[in-house]
Amino acid sequence: MDLLGGDVDLNKNQAGLQLSDPALYINRELSWIRFNQHVLDEAKDLSHPLLERIKFLAIFSNNLDEFFMVRVSGLHHQLVEGVLKLPPDGLTTMEQLERINKDLIPLLEEQTRVWFEEIIPELQKNGIVIHNRSTLDGSKRKMLRKFFLRELFPVLTPLALDKSHPFPFISNLALNLAVILKRPGSHDELFARVKIPSNLFPRLIEIPGDSPPKGNSSLLELIFLEDIIADNLDLLFPGMEIVAAYPFRVTRDADIEIEEDEADDLLSAVEQSIGKRWIGAPVRIEISEEMISSIADMMGAKLARFPHMIYRVRGPIGFADLFCMMKLNRPDLKDVPYAPYIPGRLAHGADIFNAIKTRDIILFHPYESFQPVIEFLQTAAHDPDVLAIKMTLYRTGTNSPIVQALLDAREQGKAVSVLVELKARFDEENNIGWARALERAGAHVVFGVMGLKVHAKLCLVVRKEKSGIVRYAHMSTGNYNAVTSKIYTDIGLFTANEEISSDVSHLFNVLTGYSQYKAYHHLLVAPGGIKTGIISHIEQEIIRQAEYGDGKIIFKLNALQDDEIIRTLYRASQEGVKIHLQVRGICCLRPGIEGISDNITVTTIVGRFLEHARIYYFHKGGDPLVLVGSSDLMPRNLKRRIETLFPILDTGIRDEIISTILPVHLHDTIKTRVLRADGSYSRVDRGEGEPFQAQEWLIENRGIWNRNLMKSEVGP
Repeated sequence: MDLLGGDVDLNKNQAGLQLSDPALYINRELSWIRFNQHVLDEAKDLSHPLLERIKFLAIFSNNLDEFFMVRVSGLHHQLVEGVLKLPPDGLTTMEQLERINKDLIPLLEEQTRVWFEEIIPELQKNGIVIHNRSTLDGSKRKMLRKFFLRELFPVLTPLALDKSHPFPFISNLALNLAVILKRPGSHDELFARVKIPSNLFPRLIEIPGDSPPKGNSSLLELIFLEDIIADNLDLLFPGMEIVAAYPFRVTRDADIEIEEDEADDLLSAVEQSIGKRWIGAPVRIEISEEMISSIADMMGAKLARFPHMIYRVRGPIGFADLFCMMKLNRPDLKDVPYAPYIPGRLAHGADIFNAIKTRDIILFHPYESFQPVIEFLQTAAHDPDVLAIKMTLYRTGTNSPIVQALLDAREQGKAVSVLVELKARFDEENNIGWARALERAGAHVVFGVMGLKVHAKLCLVVRKEKSGIVRYAHMSTGNYNAVTSKIYTDIGLFTANEEISSDVSHLFNVLTGYSQYKAYHHLLVAPGGIKTGIISHIEQEIIRQAEYGDGKIIFKLNALQDDEIIRTLYRASQEGVKIHLQVRGICCLRPGIEGISDNITVTTIVGRFLEHARIYYFHKGGDPLVLVGSSDLMPRNLKRRIETLFPILDTGIRDEIISTILPVHLHDTIKTRVLRADGSYSRVDRGEGEPFQAQEWLIENRGIWNRNLMKSEVGP
C-alpha cells in the first residue's frame, strides 16, 4: 500500500513498532499536496457560485507557484548540496521530488479538465464567453489587431535565439511565447521569445462588441492576452513566416537567503536579497502540451537540471491570473455578502478601554468585524491619556489602516514601538515601505530579530488612568491585516489582565532590547516555551488518563509536523487519551493505526474561508485549559520563530470556545474530510443526520458567543 512516505501493514497490530519508525509518518510535502487537492475540489463544488469556483482554481495554482518557489527549491538545494539527513518519514530528497511530480500530474490534468469541461460551459451559460484564436471571427480579430497595435506593440520586445543571440534570461513566473519562424524560401526554423506583459495588462482582455446578440444584452466576451499576441505575431516579425507559437513559463527558486551575520543591518540585507528572488535557479518549466519536442528538448537542456522539472500543460499556463475574474461586476456569480457582527461593547462610539477593563473580549473573524481592532488603535492614537503603543507587524497589506493609526499616534506625540518583520516571505517590500514610513514619523522601529522570524501577533497600549498605569493587550492568531481578516478565520483577544499584560510587556522588551526574560506568567513563547509547554500538557493528560480515564485533547491548527510532539501524541493515544486534531493543511501524523494512534482522529475543513485559527484544548479533568495563538506545531514555528500561545483566562470565553466554536467545526458534515492511516482523505460519513456546514452556520449565527457572554456573569 502506498502510504505517502512509508509502508506499514495496517491490518495487523503495530504496537511493536518504535514511535520513531518512518512508517508512522506522512511526508510533509506530499501531505501539503493533499491539502491543495482539497482546494481544487472546491473548484468542482457546485454549491459555490461560479466565479468563486474560478477563484479556487486560482488559489490552487497560486499555492503551487509558492510551493515550487520555496519547498521544491529547497529540495533542489538539498540534492545539489548532497544533504543526507532524512525527514521522519524516511524519503530521500530524490524520492520526494519524484513523488511530488507523480502526485501533481493527475491534479494538473484535473484542473484543466474542470476548466474546459465545467467552468467554460457554465460561463457561456451565464453570458461570459472566453475566446481563443480559432473562435474569433473577422470583425473581432480586426478590433483586437487595432488594440494590439495601439496598446501592446509598443511594449513588446521579441528576442531572437541564434549564435549571435544567446538564450534569453526568463524571469520568474513570467509568461512567454516560444515562437518558431522561417525566412521566405528557407526550410530552416528560427526561434524567438516574446514575453507577455501580464504585469501591465489584465490576463483576460474584454473584446468590445459591435452590438450584443438579441436576448443577451449582458454578453461579455474575453480573450487571453497571449492569444491576442500570438494572433498578431506577423506585426512583430514582418516578412517572416510564423510557423507556431507556444506559451511557456519558468518558476524559479524564490526562497531568498539573507546573510544576516554579514550585513551591516537587517534592512539592507533584506533589500539586497529581494531582487535575487526573480533570478534564482529554475525549479519548474511549464510548457504548452502542443509544444513540439525539439523546442521542448532545447528548453529542457537550457533550463532543467532534472527531468521532473518539465510539466506539459493543456490550456492556460498560470491559472493564478484568473483572480482577475473576481473583478467582474457579476454579484450573481459570487458569494452572497454579509455584514460581520460587532459586539455591542465595541460598537462605534463605545468606551473601548472601559469595555476591555470590565471584561476580556473575544473576536472571531471574519464572522465578527476587524473594525474594532482598527478603532482600538485609532482611539489609542488620539486618546490624551495613552502614553505608548507597542506592536508587531508581519503581513499588513497595502493602504493599511493599522499602520496609519500608528502614524497618527506619532503625530499626537505618543511613544510608538513597532517590530516590523522584514522577512515575511513575499511581503518584504511592503514591510520595508511601512518600516521606513514609521521611522520617518519618529516611531521606534525594530526590523525583526537576528536569526528568527517574529510571527507573534501582539499589540500593547499603555494608558495613564486615575488608578495608575493600565496596559491593554490585543493578541491574535492572525495578522493585523484588514483585507485578509475578511477571508481568514482568526481569533483575537482584548484583555487588561495584569499578568497577561505584564507578559506582553516583557516579550516586547525581548524583541526590542537585550532582555532574556523567560519567567512568563501565562504566555508560552517560542523558541523553546511552546514545544515544552505543549508536550507537558499532553503528558499531564496521559497521567490524568491513567488515574481517572478521562484524558482528552483537541487541537485546531494549520499544520502538525514536529516529530517529537507527534510521538507524544502517539503515546497519549496508546494510553487511551481521546485526541481530535483538526489540521487544515500539513499533517505528518497517521491516525487510526491499531495500538498506536487508534484513539486519534484527524479532520480538515476547506471552504469559503481559510481556516487559520489555532486552538489547543486540554481537558484537565474538567478544569480545561484553552490556548490560542500564532503558532502551528512545525519545527519552523517552534525553533526558528518567535511565536506566542496565550491562555483564555475568562471562563465564560473559554466555555464558549469549548461549547460553541470547537464543536461547530468538529461536527461539520459537508466540508470536512477525514484523514486515513494511509495518508488519503475521505468525506465524512453523514449517516442519517442533517447535513451541517460549519462556516455557513457561523455566518448565520455570527457573534452568538459574544451574545451568550453578555448574558453570563461578568469576570473570569
